[in-house]
Amino acid sequence: MVPEIPELEAIRSFFNGTIRGSTIAAVETRIPPVFRTPAKELRETLPGDAFGEVLRHGKFLLFPLASARVLAINPMLTGRFQYLPASARLQAKTCLVVSFEATENQLRYADDRLMGKIYLVPAAALERIPNWATNGPDLLDPAFDEDTWLAAIKRYRGAIKNIITNAEFVQGIGNAYSDEILWEAQINPYTPRTKLSDDDLRALYRAARAVMEWATPLAAERMVRDGTLDYEERRDFLRVHRRGGAPCPRCGATISEITANQRITSFCRQCQPGGPSGALG
Repeated sequence: MVPEIPELEAIRSFFNGTIRGSTIAAVETRIPPVFRTPAKELRETLPGDAFGEVLRHGKFLLFPLASARVLAINPMLTGRFQYLPASARLQAKTCLVVSFEATENQLRYADDRLMGKIYLVPAAALERIPNWATNGPDLLDPAFDEDTWLAAIKRYRGAIKNIITNAEFVQGIGNAYSDEILWEAQINPYTPRTKLSDDDLRALYRAARAVMEWATPLAAERMVRDGTLDYEERRDFLRVHRRGGAPCPRCGATISEITANQRITSFCRQCQPGGPSGALG
């Protein structure tokens, strides 16, 4: 499960209720490939520092520190955050373990495919993270309003799903929630952007914001239990993504599912008409 805005917002909120203000006692860097800052620097300089308010930018979770640095983690495809007692069994691919002075619980980051990226950078130098400065705004950035979305999306051509999952346009939308957004807006994922009206594109923006607001508390329910964070890969609340063969919850038609380039696209042909016929199989 690739974490997208709803999952990351749920994790961010959880950490702000648990580790905000906590002083770091020790750091273990167990599996080197995910560390884009030397692991030794994390082990030697993080103890004694303290976490501030946890933030999110796109698919990064940002852990600001009292030392005016930021621990930035992008979980990529299979990264997973945990907050568990130190006595809890470590997953095989646990890469990072942060222990605290005032609690026996630990912040852990595990990654089955070791594709995640962990950086420790000055708070004023986030642009040191590759593509930070060239990627688009976060979907939930208050400055990224409907008019800004409309002007920005017109710079892109091609299938609309490819555009809204392109981080150079907007950050935080991935494969799963793009299907939900397009279903909500009743737009076929394969429709070229140039075939969509301004009204369509504005409706897409509103759908994107609405889906994130709807999904975030549902994601949180499945990730947090009894003060711990140890979530399963559950998105059973989604209405269309990976529901191929099931009835559309809006019109009752059968949901179509197409796999191309290792990406599943799910949509309702009746609710979301259009798109080039060759792309729809």
